[in-house]
Amino acid sequence: MVVLKNSRELKDMSEACKLSAAALWVAQTYMKAGVSTKEIDNAIHKFIVKAGAKPSFLGYGGFPASACISINNQVIHGIPSTSIHLKDGDVVSVDVGAFYNDFHGDNAYTFEVGEVAPEAKQLLKVTNECLYKAIEQAKPGNRIGDISHAVQEYAESFGFGVVRTFVGHGVGRKLHEDPEVPNFGLAGKGMRLVKGMTLAIEPMINLVGHAVKILPDGWTVETASGSVSAHFEHTIVITDDGAKILTTK
Repeated sequence: MVVLKNSRELKDMSEACKLSAAALWVAQTYMKAGVSTKEIDNAIHKFIVKAGAKPSFLGYGGFPASACISINNQVIHGIPSTSIHLKDGDVVSVDVGAFYNDFHGDNAYTFEVGEVAPEAKQLLKVTNECLYKAIEQAKPGNRIGDISHAVQEYAESFGFGVVRTFVGHGVGRKLHEDPEVPNFGLAGKGMRLVKGMTLAIEPMINLVGHAVKILPDGWTVETASGSVSAHFEHTIVITDDGAKILTTK
């Protein structure tokens, strides 16, 4: 069931989203060679808790950290570790949410560490552009398929692979709500979009192929091809005037 948010609820939810965005950018200051992914997670955790909020991901389905930190060929759900250190040339996806005022925010960004390979740089650029092309389609009267198709069409025009196993979603009092928001599909198909819907739109795009695999830890998702992957995400609300991005600082 899709839960529409009223103006009061959106005011509360926007605060959670702002914290989520600020926590994500805390991570940016740690994007240096030699830093462990656990250091990044600790900094994010400290920031969220100090703000009086709770990390949305910590303990969710048993996830053991406050942020998902996924490097290079890892698509999503990478588990932070003291034994994993960033290196020059890495691309690092950080996915984080904050629970505040009884609402969740959810966002992700893929960062560059030092000088990355040209093909990886292009992948990040295109994936981020996919996100904003999708957001342009999130307006009343359109359908979920219009969002999905915008991502797929643009990513595949560059020869990149669109992940199909994992998708975007509704978000609000629960971290994952209806509807699902795939990054592939047909324009004009699916649920009609209406004012008050709050969605986490999150293109996950691979350099080569769409197939992925889940590692034995039960969480970390990697590209089946071994190629680099990128992940960008915003929480948005659909208004009379189109989409408004809530995960801004």
